[in-house]
Amino acid sequence: MAGSPSSITVLHGDQTGEELLQEALRVLDSPRIRGQVHLEHVDLSLGARRDSHNEVVHEAARLMRRSGLGLKAATVTPERAGDVGSPNAILRQEVGGDVIVRTGRRIPGVAPLAGVHAPITVVRMAVDDAYGAEEWREGDGQDEVAYRTTKVTRERCRRVSEYAFSYAERTGARVFGGPKYTVSPVYEGMLKEEMDKAAKQHPEVGYEPQLIDATFALVLTRDDALVIPALNRDGDLLSDMVLALYGTLAGSESLMIGFDDDGRQSVVMAEAPHGTAPALEGRHIANPMSMILAVAALLEQAPEESLRADGRLVREATMQVCASGTRTADLSGMARTEEFTTEVLGRIG
Repeated sequence: MAGSPSSITVLHGDQTGEELLQEALRVLDSPRIRGQVHLEHVDLSLGARRDSHNEVVHEAARLMRRSGLGLKAATVTPERAGDVGSPNAILRQEVGGDVIVRTGRRIPGVAPLAGVHAPITVVRMAVDDAYGAEEWREGDGQDEVAYRTTKVTRERCRRVSEYAFSYAERTGARVFGGPKYTVSPVYEGMLKEEMDKAAKQHPEVGYEPQLIDATFALVLTRDDALVIPALNRDGDLLSDMVLALYGTLAGSESLMIGFDDDGRQSVVMAEAPHGTAPALEGRHIANPMSMILAVAALLEQAPEESLRADGRLVREATMQVCASGTRTADLSGMARTEEFTTEVLGRIG
């Protein structure tokens, strides 16, 4: 007898982000998958967040802690002070989301830049560092000075480092790169210390530490599979560059990993690495690839082997569609958003 369906918390969003989420839901509704999953929907659109004073975001976090799996559309973060702010900040805080993982990988039929072919995974802090820092200014005119106080914690440095080495061990990659620990031995050196400790615990994993500036340059010349641990700001910049090397920011999923109080992985939230793309809203030309790959990655994290196998199938089908020449405009193709998804569904079926 089949077990109970796995629950997935679906977090709806804004503009093109919501449109692409609908394409991902088409995949989850395919005959092969739909009976194995139970979807719980939460509206995280800007209007719903404002109307509920962010209560919908807290509800989404509660549901994700229970289900362990979340699929999120891109959402708008208003710039006005005193507004509802970023839902991602609340979600990360409430589910222990300390690590973000993004992998740039070769897209069949798309020539990568700089001759990069092997996958590059950036494992970065999801909180602390430059984001959420306290900022202020003092003085006037030419004497005005801006200050910022940032922090990192050893526990988060440890989680980033351990996840990076564990991921490299599973995928046969090399851990590469690191922070600017020579210039900042106290602050950035904390991450380097935890990387060194993790390296001793995973002696079978190749380990090649580099300063962050050298890391940016050297990834353009390497052709072996790399996993790069990074601080929050460094990793945010690096992951965008890495994904662009393979042709498009829409060519990979973004995973937020949450941990329980004992440091065990407890939540995985998958989303696209790009934003809401308001200029593409309603035009049916946005690339749904990253949201479909987010579905694949999420299923690969499910407890049931059948769903993990389906996740691998969705990933392979997506790449096969690209290889066949069906691509959206960002990859110099002519396919509309819905057409790309339909081709993926055909290969799944």
